[in-house]
Amino acid sequence: MTKILPQLKSPDDLRKLDVPQLTALARELRAYLVETVAKTGGHLAPSLGTVELTLALYRVFHFPEDKLVWDVGHQAYTHKIVTGRRDKFPTLRQKGGITGFPNRFESPFDAFGVGHASTSISAALGMAVARDLEGKNSHVIAVLGDGALTGGEAFEGLNNAGDLGKNLIVVLNDNGRSIDKNVGAMSEYLSALRIAPQYNRAKKDVEHLLKSIPGIGGKVYKTASAIKDGVKTALVPGAPFEELGFRYIGPLDGHNLEALIDVFSQVRQLDGPILVHVHTKKGKGYLPAEQAPGKFHGIGKFDAATGECPKKTGAPTYTKVFSDALIELAHDDKDIVAITAAMPSGTGLKAFGEAYPDRFFDVGIAEEHAVTFAAGLAAAGKTPVVALYSTFAQRAYDQWLHDVCLQNLHVVLALDRAGLVGEDGPTHHGVFDYSYLRHLPNMTILAPKDEAELRDMLATAVKLDGPVAVRYPRGTAFGVPLREGFTPLPIGKAEALSVATQPEDAADVGNSAQTIALLAVGSMVQTAKETAKLLIAQGIPTRVVNMRFVKPLDTELLKTLAEDPQITAFSTLEENVLAGGFGSAVLEYLADNDLQLPVWRFGIADRFIEQGTRAELLELCGLTADAIAKNIKERWDVWQK
Repeated sequence: MTKILPQLKSPDDLRKLDVPQLTALARELRAYLVETVAKTGGHLAPSLGTVELTLALYRVFHFPEDKLVWDVGHQAYTHKIVTGRRDKFPTLRQKGGITGFPNRFESPFDAFGVGHASTSISAALGMAVARDLEGKNSHVIAVLGDGALTGGEAFEGLNNAGDLGKNLIVVLNDNGRSIDKNVGAMSEYLSALRIAPQYNRAKKDVEHLLKSIPGIGGKVYKTASAIKDGVKTALVPGAPFEELGFRYIGPLDGHNLEALIDVFSQVRQLDGPILVHVHTKKGKGYLPAEQAPGKFHGIGKFDAATGECPKKTGAPTYTKVFSDALIELAHDDKDIVAITAAMPSGTGLKAFGEAYPDRFFDVGIAEEHAVTFAAGLAAAGKTPVVALYSTFAQRAYDQWLHDVCLQNLHVVLALDRAGLVGEDGPTHHGVFDYSYLRHLPNMTILAPKDEAELRDMLATAVKLDGPVAVRYPRGTAFGVPLREGFTPLPIGKAEALSVATQPEDAADVGNSAQTIALLAVGSMVQTAKETAKLLIAQGIPTRVVNMRFVKPLDTELLKTLAEDPQITAFSTLEENVLAGGFGSAVLEYLADNDLQLPVWRFGIADRFIEQGTRAELLELCGLTADAIAKNIKERWDVWQK
């Protein structure tokens, strides 16, 4: 039998296919998704669940004239493949390849760039309003998962869309999960809807019930809105959405192509805001992903035949070290509670929840709520630890400022995946947190050089007063020995490190004249040590300082070094944007105290960094030891002249 997928060049070809051909195409797409993502890694399970939904949308609507806005974009791989990117799909999430999320710079079919949850309804509504202002008649469709519906912005969009009454189609792709199992009242409500009667049948039942009242039934149906609404709320599955101004249709089988095509064909002829509720299975068609949808939500390379990932050996991840340390600390401190925003596995808090279920809270994809919820706990005397990926913590900036810092509440922010995170690209790099946190009054910001220091920093953080953030990178740590117990760190004090040119040579070579001081923080400390060895080998005496604290800075040490006649220049190293980051803090201190010496900053320039492996991106940003040493050597030679 001739395969259909290789013949697809554009969505126009897809619209020529009948339902049996589309069904065959769905099988081919799933096989291609598994085959490709096994080699590249990616968000497999969500995209496996939306194959039929995507095909039905493209069969009925005419994109890109019509607009399709995906929420987050985890589920959009089929969308990418059928819009002319099949041949490029093997480059998924690789440097120079196609991105893992819809990207306006990549294709006209990607109507809106995404990567964070709950934005699709707001963006689609903006497009619908613009369409009407221009007098056009195109359709605008937003597709979001039920996990995204736990985010506040989704409800803000629903509320505004219902009020404006614009022609807008919202497709709720309900699979019961985001990464981990969804939580919250809305999740329970949607679960109930999956086994509820179909909406249209229920609505007819309401009409029949009211009209059957002898003598006055017809008038009751037309005029007794209070009674009708009360009965409707009891009997109609989508009543809450209808109260928001949407016409509700569903729930539908999201894998029944014929039914989906029929419903969308009718929906496109209706006016006003419409919500189509479809029920899908995450990981559909690939048994390992169906059995472990959380594992295959976002996965690295794996064996397509078995679903097994290469076994990892060696050092633990920073996330695991954080998780173990928090569990230990909570054993002796009953006030410690842990909060995550729909990421118990990703942040390492799943184990904490198993150890202390009464002190663990997953609030859904609601970072703003998570932080203010933590502020309330702190105001009542608890010690909340909020574990968020750095890129998602950005969403709660105002809450951190207004609800935590302004009240000087003791909330610990554990910033996971800080710095360059690799293949997920610019929507997920956590390279702004030093900048957006350090200018907030009352803040303390720590960043460990290795996993042992992470343990001590967490122990320090939970005992501090006021707001505190501990920032650590994605991935495997260095494998340094982890001792029992914790050693709290002196606040705002850096650590001078010795640098050896050979393993057996532990002499401090940084005490001669004309020395450069490398001031590094967090993930860049090890790079600074490697850089120092390269510089020393070239005859440039170098000292290395693990600054530990971005705020408060060790200003006593900075002053001592700046006034030391042997120190010719500072060089700051950080895995954060240069604008407003750690290096800026050093410059500000020197300028404010009339301390004059060159400061050569190394960090991330004023641009968004593409996807790629972490090693590729560090090289791209000039943050490898070789690149930094070369840059410093060139500046040093000029300075010496």
